Amino acid sequence: MRRLLKIIGWLLAFPVVVILLLLSPVAYVETACHADPEPDSYKPLISEPEFRRPEANTYLTYPEWHIVYAYDGLAETLKTGDEYGFDYISSVRDFWAADCALTRIADRHGGADSQTRMMIATIGVSFTLEMGLKAAYEETVGRALALWRGSEKTPQDIVAREMAIDYAAFLRQTPWYKYPFQPWIDRLWAASMEEAMRGWERRLALGGEWRTKIAYAGMIAGAVAATGEAKLTIRSVISGLPANTLSVIPDVSVISDGADGVLIETPRYDRFTHILAEITRAGGTIREIAGNDEIMVSLIVPSGSVQNDLPGEVITRLARAGFASDRLLLSVDMADLSLLLRDRQIADPGLEHIFDF
Repeated sequence: MRRLLKIIGWLLAFPVVVILLLLSPVAYVETACHADPEPDSYKPLISEPEFRRPEANTYLTYPEWHIVYAYDGLAETLKTGDEYGFDYISSVRDFWAADCALTRIADRHGGADSQTRMMIATIGVSFTLEMGLKAAYEETVGRALALWRGSEKTPQDIVAREMAIDYAAFLRQTPWYKYPFQPWIDRLWAASMEEAMRGWERRLALGGEWRTKIAYAGMIAGAVAATGEAKLTIRSVISGLPANTLSVIPDVSVISDGADGVLIETPRYDRFTHILAEITRAGGTIREIAGNDEIMVSLIVPSGSVQNDLPGEVITRLARAGFASDRLLLSVDMADLSLLLRDRQIADPGLEHIFDF
């Protein structure tokens, strides 16, 4: 009887320990990763409140992008290897390390509201749980059956690789919960069975994972519908180019032309980075974005390389999971952004992303 009670006690304690472990990085960030606000005398050119965004948002958008980059790394790993070769734990560790550094600099620029902090904590815990479960499975059962299979991938492995590449590309512009998982489940089951053990294991493991994501995506989509989706466009002020030149750039809408420059509206996310690069290549200068004079960018640099004479402030440096390179997060003045875009192409290595607000 005593032994039975002990087993029951351990079973009850296990989920409590898991929850505490998942919440511990949130507690650390919220208690140890803050800074005092700095005075800001900048007078924005975009004065309408509905088109301005808090400057802290440029730093606070990164945690979502870290998850995008993790899937980039997994897709890169699957081009030549298997799921167990991806460093899930380092990806989780770097999520929270970046969140800590970015919370501090965001505080200096006005800080985050409670809703934003809750959102980051929620996606961080979800990401930690997902990566932890994938690591536990892929580095044990997944590894064993991949080794049993040998070096030649099964048709199911190839579907998994193609899905990972497609999913990573999709996430750069569209929320994950809009991804069409079901066609990939159908492809997984339609693929011929050439090696039974690995083939069935991939069907069941990946099919189960993707079905779980379909269910979770439905919940997220419902919550977003109730609260409203994030605004998908952003306004910027550009000088050095006439309005008619800007208007022919794809996805650029000219709003007005004044003494301070041309006010434009563009899509956000990955497309935004490419539009700004095209504007600067044509000779334009970015004066302001969403009422702000500072913004965060990421650079891809060779692993361990020394980077001198960088503009702005290096916030943190992270190894890119799945790649032999590092990611630098920089906070730069708007005056330096155009110069940076002219000096560094969007490439690997080179400029990776401009984090809008």
